Amino acid sequence: MRGGWRTRANVLTGLRLLAAPLLADALLRGAPAMALALFGFGVASDLLDGWLARRDGAASALGRLLDHACDACFVVFGLAALAARGELTPWLAPLVALAFLQYALDSGALRGLPLRLSQLGRWNGVAYFALLGVPVVRDGLQLGWPPAHWVAIGGFALLASTLLSMLDRAAALLRKGAR
Repeated sequence: MRGGWRTRANVLTGLRLLAAPLLADALLRGAPAMALALFGFGVASDLLDGWLARRDGAASALGRLLDHACDACFVVFGLAALAARGELTPWLAPLVALAFLQYALDSGALRGLPLRLSQLGRWNGVAYFALLGVPVVRDGLQLGWPPAHWVAIGGFALLASTLLSMLDRAAALLRKGAR
């Protein structure tokens, strides 16, 4: 599976996309063991797909865009489910989706150009997975810690950080246009 978009890495990435609504469903149904297993798969597939693409010599701009898009979908579905359960602000999931859309459009990824990464955006991406993982792991392992209000505070912090990242990206685009 070397050529085009049908690579082993992209198949693994696509499976993460299919896992996103299943994760949300498990969170909403109160199935913590299933949510934990799906979250574990999501993290593992995110770590493995890029490595697999490089190993197979199949890394591409399309594959990177698919990877980031599936990451965004995975966390958006999970964060939305946590918001529906009242654990996070309902504004975070849609803002994460908008931030990804801004990133994809701004970087030219939809035109096949290399993705333009930002440090804050990269750290936010990691933090989205971490914030989602805290209640999933807590509930899946029946830890009872950290308390729900800590998760909510983390959600508000990421809301602010995402807004800052989006403003930074917009300012960079305006500076680039002014030149």
